[in-house]
Amino acid sequence: MDLMLADRVVLVVGGTGLIGTAVVERLREEGAVVVPASRHADPATGGLVMDARDEASVRDGVAGIVAEHGRLDGVVVTAAPSAQTLDPARNADPAQVAEAFDAKALSFLRVAAAAIPAMREAGSGRIVGISGQNAFLTGNITGSVRNAALNLIGKNLADELAGTGITVNTVNPGLVKHEPASEVDAGRPGDSSPAQIADLVTFLVSPRAVLSGESLVVGHRVRGVSGH
Repeated sequence: MDLMLADRVVLVVGGTGLIGTAVVERLREEGAVVVPASRHADPATGGLVMDARDEASVRDGVAGIVAEHGRLDGVVVTAAPSAQTLDPARNADPAQVAEAFDAKALSFLRVAAAAIPAMREAGSGRIVGISGQNAFLTGNITGSVRNAALNLIGKNLADELAGTGITVNTVNPGLVKHEPASEVDAGRPGDSSPAQIADLVTFLVSPRAVLSGESLVVGHRVRGVSGH
């Protein structure tokens, strides 16, 4: 299937990370013009230095892409500290929760808000945020709040943009492994690989995808839990 992504301009925030790198590669395979952005991006290789926690950095970065390419067709936000970098002993610490919320959920909102004006003007656009299945689980306040908030922001934006040609969706992986296990334990989500996540994200960024307001799972949704 032709995903109709040839020459479409897509910003991937967090594009140097584990998931982001896979997304960048997959989009380029489909012919998209991809701009990987992160705090550690290399401009010499086409990367964009952007701190998604800084509104001015996000605004200037998006404006620069539109000025250079004349358009911005898609945005993928996978910028967030890995769950492994969070302190398990501080899962209920308000300071850690607030920092994680800002770094993941609000980073998604900042990037989306900066991209939407250009997409509105064009009458089309695709926005995808990478959340996680902790959004559906208790036992880790930090993980639950930052992911559930990102999903809620995505749904609110999708509803606000209904009818504009802009879609907003979120993708919720379980544990991310290069070789996902086939087994799924009770009360746990299934594993997924960066490549599997990238395949879904690439479809959602394409004009072929007309769904909006969805929180989609990669791998098995939490076994033994129904709904969201």
